[in-house]
Amino acid sequence: MMMALSRLATLVVALMLAAPLPATAGKRDNTLRWVSTFSIASGEPYYNSFREGVLFIGQMVWDTLIHRDPDTSAYKPLLATAWRWIDPTTLELDLRTDVTFHDGRAFSADDVVYTINYVIDPANKVTNPSNVNWIERAEKTASHQVRLILKAPFPAAIEYLAGPIAILPVDFYKDAGADRLVPAARLIGTGPYRFTRWEPGKEGQFDANPTYMADSPKGRPAIPRVVMRVIPDAATQMAELMAGRVDWIGQLPEDAGRQLASVPNISMLASETMRIIFLQFDVQGRSGANPFQDLRVRQAVAHAINREAIVANLIGAGSRVWHAFCFETQVGCTTDVQRYAYDPVRAKALLTEAGFPNGFDTEILGFRSRPRIEALNGFLTASGIRTRLQFMAYSAVRDRQHKGQARFVDTSWGSYSVNDASAMINPFFTHLGDDMVQDAEIKAWADQASRTIDPEERKRLYGQILRKIADNVYILPLYTNPSVAAFTSDLAFRAWPDENPRFYMQRWR
Repeated sequence: MMMALSRLATLVVALMLAAPLPATAGKRDNTLRWVSTFSIASGEPYYNSFREGVLFIGQMVWDTLIHRDPDTSAYKPLLATAWRWIDPTTLELDLRTDVTFHDGRAFSADDVVYTINYVIDPANKVTNPSNVNWIERAEKTASHQVRLILKAPFPAAIEYLAGPIAILPVDFYKDAGADRLVPAARLIGTGPYRFTRWEPGKEGQFDANPTYMADSPKGRPAIPRVVMRVIPDAATQMAELMAGRVDWIGQLPEDAGRQLASVPNISMLASETMRIIFLQFDVQGRSGANPFQDLRVRQAVAHAINREAIVANLIGAGSRVWHAFCFETQVGCTTDVQRYAYDPVRAKALLTEAGFPNGFDTEILGFRSRPRIEALNGFLTASGIRTRLQFMAYSAVRDRQHKGQARFVDTSWGSYSVNDASAMINPFFTHLGDDMVQDAEIKAWADQASRTIDPEERKRLYGQILRKIADNVYILPLYTNPSVAAFTSDLAFRAWPDENPRFYMQRWR
């Protein structure tokens, strides 16, 4: 079972090597074709459950007020030329006067005020409110100047403004229905690429913006056209890459990537990301009384899984066993937390202490890497926790969580590439939809840490939070998720830990 995808890759490679390969289409027609496994229904960045929509497409088509250099982490002007704190809760930003949207409309303070005030309104129910709910309101102070009024001091404000907060034109959502699916003709931004075709759930085409600002820190695109194709099946993705009809695929298991790398004209790159793979438990009991409400059961889960074996034999390069519910580069993160070694004997003893000497049966929800979850389930079953995997789309998993219909979930979070511990902790521990614990003390600490300017105090508070999460196994971090990409050798592909491939910064060799 664990080797199924590897055998599949081997078979696909063998079949493809039996026939001559065509020249790589991408460089030949100057079009970079990339594949999404997930069916992305929405082309806009705020009602999107997928990183591909929020960041891949989001930063291609739209710009943020501030830019964080992916190589140096330095903050640079983008739509804003300058910013300053008027007081601890008031941020003033000067805006560029020479920017136009893809349809020719001039960019101004009105667009910033519209975007911010729309996405912070709880009635509009953006997908990830923790990205924006620290803002009280946006005000226009001049034609190209705005002020953001914060609910409380928020030291990560600049980081968020450089990340998931894309600026949309006025009335962007005017024609969107209750599902917020914006018509293709209204998918207008200021970014380095513009939509030229959008078939929700199937394909999108993006052409370089000919009027994009020459001095943007993003740079002007070197590749004039990018096409996204949705191909859910891994074997089909690999076959399309080897046939030269696709130029880049990501989120591959390492063994599949190695198989593809043996094919002429194809390269593979495995790199660690800031995405953490972890288990969630219905500690609150929203799904009804369940074994995971007992700390000893959650500890048994932690001891039952041989994470080292899964990383070494299945996930591979670019992954590490992980214990803290944050990534080490994030401001406020500490990895000095309780760790649980692989100990199946201890796992069985804990289950007996909790009243389950014969173990128990449970459903586990998952959406990312079926072979890895099945390997994890094998270890759990050996200790008496017999799991039934319900493998479904991420949106379906999240919907069941939000409705209180999930007891045990294998999931992951990449913090929307925000390099601050709040981006990891706040979505899961401040009583939002993904919070399956509802610990009032942690929420109070997280709220305080989010508005505390003193970096040492923030570190102390996040340390308390992270240690309590680990001590109580509220969430069980498992490993860092690698980004394994396979691509045509004509592409001089670069990768960054935030999982954003930044196609606008990629070049042909």
